[in-house]
Amino acid sequence: MDYETIESSLEYEGKVLKVYRDKVRLPNGATATRENIVRGSAVAMIPVDKDGNMYFVRQYRHAAKKLVLEIPAGMIENGEEPERAAYRELEEEIGLKAGKLTFICDTYMAIGICTEKVYFYIAEDLSCGMLNPDPDEIIEIEKYSIDEAVKMIFERKIEDVKTMAGILCYKQYISCKSDI
Repeated sequence: MDYETIESSLEYEGKVLKVYRDKVRLPNGATATRENIVRGSAVAMIPVDKDGNMYFVRQYRHAAKKLVLEIPAGMIENGEEPERAAYRELEEEIGLKAGKLTFICDTYMAIGICTEKVYFYIAEDLSCGMLNPDPDEIIEIEKYSIDEAVKMIFERKIEDVKTMAGILCYKQYISCKSDI
């Protein structure tokens, strides 16, 4: 099926995203309007200590108007490879270096309206690094077992979809490892 963008106009440009209104020709010849948020890609890490506990960050998210518990994550800089961004963001956000990163998957965060893709990594063999959050980030670091984290999803204590995905991917990952 062929979809052709026949007209595109920039409606808004902000610090971290652009919003376009596109006119699209559908495979049946009809046209439709699509709004598209263009945003860079990101990485999300599931940092796990030697006892199997996961590190999280709690930070204010303005869209939700509250503090939210999340796995560490951040934007990939221009020209940066996702794995390199994962190492960098992990140290910046929680002050830990990963001796080993394992790529799990990547996914679009809001595929119907946004270009942002997130690359997920399990971070292991953790050691002390240099905490260096962005100037506008106030972060609290917390640690939970995988069972506590899964339970918090279903208790609605974890509301961030990337964090839910990361927790559930990690749970499946360790389940598959134990089957070997």
